[in-house]
Amino acid sequence: MAVCIAVIAKENYPLYIRSVPTQGELKFHYTVHTSLDVVEEKISGVGKALADQRELYLGLLYPTEDYKVYGYVTNSKVKFVIVVDSSNTSLRDNEIRSMFRKLHNSFTDVMCNPFYNPGDQIQSKAFDSIVSAMMVQAC
Repeated sequence: MAVCIAVIAKENYPLYIRSVPTQGELKFHYTVHTSLDVVEEKISGVGKALADQRELYLGLLYPTEDYKVYGYVTNSKVKFVIVVDSSNTSLRDNEIRSMFRKLHNSFTDVMCNPFYNPGDQIQSKAFDSIVSAMMVQAC
């Protein structure tokens, strides 16, 4: 079950973050923030090896006792982080990839909106509904 989905800007500030148990939202902010170090490490390591043919999906960033944190980075260096409940063993890697693909497509739709200023918080109802559907679907 996806418990937190975050979109982080190129400059490492959150554009969008949503968590299912809202009472633990600060904990998820911390988890997403600490995962950025691992994302930066993987980006710099991959960037040296394959400069132009880069895999956007970063895979499992790190597991904790309760959660698994997955990462994805766009070509414009916007980062997506999905935190999944560790007890959900039925969620496979290809399902996580498809969640990131849906999130990336929805983010592209937000960026194509002429009324959206790049770098602002994402307040799109369509984006929010897709994230909500992804969290419910993953249950």
